[in-house]
Amino acid sequence: MNDQLDDMYRDIILDHYRSPRGKKPVDTADISSEGMNPSCGDEIDMQVELGDGLVKDIHVNCRGCAISVASGSMLAEISKGKSLDELIAIAEVVKKMLKGEIEEIPEELGDIDALQGVKQFPVRIKCALLSWVTFLEGVKNYKNKDKSEKTSTSTEEKE
Repeated sequence: MNDQLDDMYRDIILDHYRSPRGKKPVDTADISSEGMNPSCGDEIDMQVELGDGLVKDIHVNCRGCAISVASGSMLAEISKGKSLDELIAIAEVVKKMLKGEIEEIPEELGDIDALQGVKQFPVRIKCALLSWVTFLEGVKNYKNKDKSEKTSTSTEEKE
């Protein structure tokens, strides 16, 4: 990556870290999930409110490094108005991007592209994945009809 692109990505990540999206609690959580990255201590609590088959609102409370918080903020920003299936597909693209399996992501994913640089630092990949893995575990639990139970995940268990 060139220096200008690195600077732009850094600015995007810092913006999401300093002003994370999705901080407001949801009215009614249809999906509740929590996650932890045991290798660095990052933690996340997430609640998703659904309406008419779409994400009506999402609350993402990340406590951790700038990468972890920014990634959770990006998930919150892109979620509203999307179906769970759309978000599952986006989460899978993010996972592939961070693991170096794909180089380019669709332009409509916006700020998520700024996470590209994380794959250069393997120890930070789990930080960037935490929100997405936690979301996927929550959706999996929800789809298995265990809607009343909060799910818990770890980046050590699933990637």
